[in-house]
Amino acid sequence: MRENVTIFQHSLITHKISLLRDVNTSSKQFRELVEEIAMLMAYEVFRDLPLKEVEIKTPIAAAKCNVLACNDVAIVPILRAGLGMVNGISALFPTAKIGHIGLYRDPATLQPVEYYCKLPSDIGERDVIVLDPMLATGGSAIDAITQIKKRNPKSIKFMCIIAAPEGLEALSKAHPDVDIFAAAKDEKLNDHGYIVPG
Repeated sequence: MRENVTIFQHSLITHKISLLRDVNTSSKQFRELVEEIAMLMAYEVFRDLPLKEVEIKTPIAAAKCNVLACNDVAIVPILRAGLGMVNGISALFPTAKIGHIGLYRDPATLQPVEYYCKLPSDIGERDVIVLDPMLATGGSAIDAITQIKKRNPKSIKFMCIIAAPEGLEALSKAHPDVDIFAAAKDEKLNDHGYIVPG
């Protein structure tokens, strides 16, 4: 595995992904699981955010405490599937700005086609988290990150729930400077470009 790829090994995430995969899971449960998994993943994705020391007054005495030193995160879901992950992350980081990139995969060529891009005006001053539940061929993620890099953000991380080895390899090769976080790595892509078992 490449150095910039993190595959989660967490019991709660593994359990929720099993429920997410189940064909008997309702649409409502599916949406809730995507949000919960994204929230659980965010703990690790935000692990290295800088802290600063402040003094606060507790009910007993003054205390020196650490708080986040930044409010400069942007969450950018790849439309539409990435939207399901936004609430889970913004619940933990409510000051994050949200942008959107719209891409779809051409069924014949399997290549991404961009149809929408709206990013925060101050994206160049922000750490960006790109969201897409599935990393299959990697084409959409590569294209979305390429578009964001044109605006020179401070940093970019990519977050997905299920990844295919082919997508991880392609994204790592195209953007070796981007940290990739996946809740699960599946076996392969099938002949139609779908993740197996998915």
